[in-house]
Amino acid sequence: MGTSFFAANAQTNQSNPLLKPWSGPYGGVPAFNEYKVADFKPAIDFAIQEKLNEVEAIANNPKAPTFDNTIAALERSGETMDRISTVYGIYRSNLSSPEFNVVDREMSPKFSEFSDKINQNKKLFTRIETLYNSKESKKLTSEQQRLIWLYYTNFVRQGAKLNDADKAKVAAINKQLATLFTTFSQNLLAEEHNQYVELKTESDFEGLPLEVKNAAIAEAKERKLNVLGCIANTRSSIEPFLTFSIRRDLREKAFDIFVRRGDNGNANDNNSTLVTILELRTQKAKLLGFPTFAHWSLSNKMAKDPQKTLDLMLSVWEPAVGKVNQDVAEMQKIVDAEGGKFKIAPWDYRFYAEKVRKAKYDLDQNEVKPYLQLEKLREGMFWVAGELFNLQFKQITNVPVYHADVRVWEVSNKVTGKVVGLWYFDPYARAGKRSGAWMNAYRNQERMDKEVLTIVSNNCNFIKGATDEPILISWEDASTLFHEFGHALHGLCSNVTYPSLAGTSVARDYVEFPSQLLEHWLGTPEVLNKFALHYKTGEPLPKAMVDRIERAANFGEGFSTVETISSSLVDMKLHLETTKIDPKKFEKETLDALHMPSEIVMRHRIPQFGHIFSSDGYAAGYYSYLWADVINADAWEAFLEGKGPYDKAVAKRLYDNVFSVGNTIDQEKAYENFRGRAPKSDALMRARNFPITSKK
Repeated sequence: MGTSFFAANAQTNQSNPLLKPWSGPYGGVPAFNEYKVADFKPAIDFAIQEKLNEVEAIANNPKAPTFDNTIAALERSGETMDRISTVYGIYRSNLSSPEFNVVDREMSPKFSEFSDKINQNKKLFTRIETLYNSKESKKLTSEQQRLIWLYYTNFVRQGAKLNDADKAKVAAINKQLATLFTTFSQNLLAEEHNQYVELKTESDFEGLPLEVKNAAIAEAKERKLNVLGCIANTRSSIEPFLTFSIRRDLREKAFDIFVRRGDNGNANDNNSTLVTILELRTQKAKLLGFPTFAHWSLSNKMAKDPQKTLDLMLSVWEPAVGKVNQDVAEMQKIVDAEGGKFKIAPWDYRFYAEKVRKAKYDLDQNEVKPYLQLEKLREGMFWVAGELFNLQFKQITNVPVYHADVRVWEVSNKVTGKVVGLWYFDPYARAGKRSGAWMNAYRNQERMDKEVLTIVSNNCNFIKGATDEPILISWEDASTLFHEFGHALHGLCSNVTYPSLAGTSVARDYVEFPSQLLEHWLGTPEVLNKFALHYKTGEPLPKAMVDRIERAANFGEGFSTVETISSSLVDMKLHLETTKIDPKKFEKETLDALHMPSEIVMRHRIPQFGHIFSSDGYAAGYYSYLWADVINADAWEAFLEGKGPYDKAVAKRLYDNVFSVGNTIDQEKAYENFRGRAPKSDALMRARNFPITSKK
């Protein structure tokens, strides 16, 4: 089939830009100026067949399996597929359109089928297993041994040891899941795009800072609405509105559309989709020999056992709820003093928390925001990367981008001058772009046959607002900016031989550690003095305000902890359940059993929980943020115990043992090499100003 397939499609393939190797500087870059949605289907069909042919050749090699003819050969295979998958993912997250969605619905199950054909290839797995059990393999480098281990464990997790009948069942389930993940994602994107809150009169803008008002006006114009302004149904628009709008009726309306995404009983309702996903995951886990999907999911994570994650979450839960109850009592006093005659509701929380922050710490977010210019903070991130890891950034314009908003920087070592990669930055919200913030690796660093530069991106959803005005962001958004840049640095610092072990290719509950750690540098005086500059005067944040920010650093920790851990606990409990659920009932009963404060909702309610239902990525894994935060808090104390945030010796240990090593070493061991011991959870409790319970 392979030869005739290629011959029949030769003419089409020659002209399809997606099938061409990346050309140009930096070892080649994506030709975004040439791609069209119509190119994806034929390109994917071709690349799938090409990779399968390569895999068959490896599996049927008559020579005895060696590292080079099996594992290294697999690492070299599928270059065309890797390039196309990258561009496809970029379109899926940033350039979604009705035309692309049709292709996505058709291709998603094909990708799944393709993966299963490789994972279930008996001859290929036999070669990998032989190497895994071979005494000769012990003579290989530690990185080569780690790569054999990774291939072996990944194949086993995907069912390589099952009989043919069960393999077929797993493959059928994976194919169904791929379609359902796409449906869930597209429904969620449609809800976010189709729903909004109209601001019809000047009074509807009351309380909003100028940049939020300008963004709402720009959003209405963009949508061609015949109203003064519009609040889009994305976190970056909704949360500032809930924080500052004095119109309680409109806050409730905005809150309602946001928390009901995917749960409106309309064509985009996600409830039946997610129930089917959960049922299929349970079936798959049992076929693979695990009692629940949670047990399967954690089999390649640091935590290993679901109970360990539940114990950690519950140990933080009670102090966090206690903190929320204290904060709510203070908010309620303000409501009562103002003659409000109502109990704090979820759409009131951010608004009254802001009032408490002002009263208690003399800190107004609107006072801080004029100093938080997006572009200056980006320069601050670059400076931090230079101080910690000797990286420098130079903007370039000689590579194509997929949207006019995207800019690109060449990244090099400022000591040696050696280029280490490219950083693409796509900061603004727009139609067809999924909400939130994330990092992508377009290409992994490696040096199997030659030095290959990594290409990474950071993508955010900041609101543009008025033309020619600097983009001002909140402290929370600034933290997110640094967080995602931490992921990018994890990719840019990678210094390994094999692409499958590079950069962020680590256990899911470890991957958030480097990114969460980088958030700490935002609040250092060095960054604030140099880069938190007033957008009109150019003056740095006054020392008195920096002091107030530090005093208020733990304000809101109860809220953010409860909001996130409630989602994490529900996620884990969903995937420990093996019977069919009713999402509304399950959510309510789980939260009631936890005594969830009525003033807060989960950060991601079940029907909009894209982390766990748009792929298997974070399914039974949302706890990872808390797990990684324990490691992060402990690692930050290593700097504080040293000479401070810019301690060169600690930064070098961090680079050598965390940021540069990828998955070449077990992550527990890597962290111990950095810290000299395992992480201690007490550091997290100190960081959040929660009481530390003595261990018996």
